[in-house]
Amino acid sequence: MDWDERLFAVLDDLEQQAEALYDAEREAELADRSRAEYGAVTVAARLMASTDRDLTLHVAGIGTVTGTLRRVARGWLLLDAPSGHWVVPLAGIVSVTGASDRAVPEVAWSALTRLGLGSALRRLSEAGEQCLVHRVDGSRREALLRRVGQDFVEVEPRPGCVELVPFTALAAVQSRV
Repeated sequence: MDWDERLFAVLDDLEQQAEALYDAEREAELADRSRAEYGAVTVAARLMASTDRDLTLHVAGIGTVTGTLRRVARGWLLLDAPSGHWVVPLAGIVSVTGASDRAVPEVAWSALTRLGLGSALRRLSEAGEQCLVHRVDGSRREALLRRVGQDFVEVEPRPGCVELVPFTALAAVQSRV
């Protein structure tokens, strides 16, 4: 082997070593980017990808609720269960089983899914139906939903008795319809 063949062999070897180092650095960078990207995924985005799936929710103050996820919006979800429809604030969810592995970013959501918890509660209020109001402390009360403010709902457990329930104290509202 003459000197130019040896030189090319050394250069080829160096090039292969450089490619191996680049591949190792790129693999680590891709893993870091993947972790960083996943760090931006919200539970709402995961739940949005789980619409029409059967889920089991563990909700603070209630326990386990199982049903079909019908809607996810900003700060709440609607679960269709054998015991009725459940409007559940996302803040009260302790864990979810059965969710999709995928996520739908909020920028891809429709305008309707950007409606807050107050919108869902106003719909129940306008329907005038008795609901079971569950609180995060574990108490629950059969009541009519009256008016809905920015961060609270008025409930009427009996005629003439109106209670204000802040959204932060609300575990879920269960509609029997």
